[in-house]
Amino acid sequence: MTCHQPNEDLLLVIDMQNVYTDGQPWACCGIEQAADAIRRLLDAQVCGQVMFTRFLPPENPVGVWAEYNQVNAAINADPFANAMMPEFDPYLERYPLLDKSVYSSFAIPEVKQAAQRARQVVVTGVVAECCVLATALAGIDLGHRIVYLTDAVAGLSTESQAQAQAVLSYLAPLHTRIMTTEEYMRENGR
Repeated sequence: MTCHQPNEDLLLVIDMQNVYTDGQPWACCGIEQAADAIRRLLDAQVCGQVMFTRFLPPENPVGVWAEYNQVNAAINADPFANAMMPEFDPYLERYPLLDKSVYSSFAIPEVKQAAQRARQVVVTGVVAECCVLATALAGIDLGHRIVYLTDAVAGLSTESQAQAQAVLSYLAPLHTRIMTTEEYMRENGR
């Protein structure tokens, strides 16, 4: 059996929180499929760096975020909704969970630092149309190549998820790579 070393990519697992699961207020289509794909990546230990992010409402919101807090007050106050999906608990013992109060994970200094050491940034998680897309675009602006794993991302609808993916596909091949989890793992010897 060949021993494979992890590559130098940064895997971002973006906001896989209970509020996005079936039956919850912000349920995302295909979140279970995305969670399965992310767990396959984590179990294969294909990426050299892994970070989880979690969206929490801003404590001192400015501008439209103040309205956001009012509209979403019940969700913001619900500890279950804001908690990570329980299937990720074992991984959270090993990898950091970092909080953010905006859409982009690159607002987190530790993510910026880790990405600077990475060959490329692999984005997974929810919500395709806001947090994942905002993270990808911010990463591109910072000069990082973004790998978007189509089956490891979930969105509010299949149509809007496809639109977010299409936006990122227009930036390929220089800024983005659009691929499945299996394609990514095969490329990295897993």
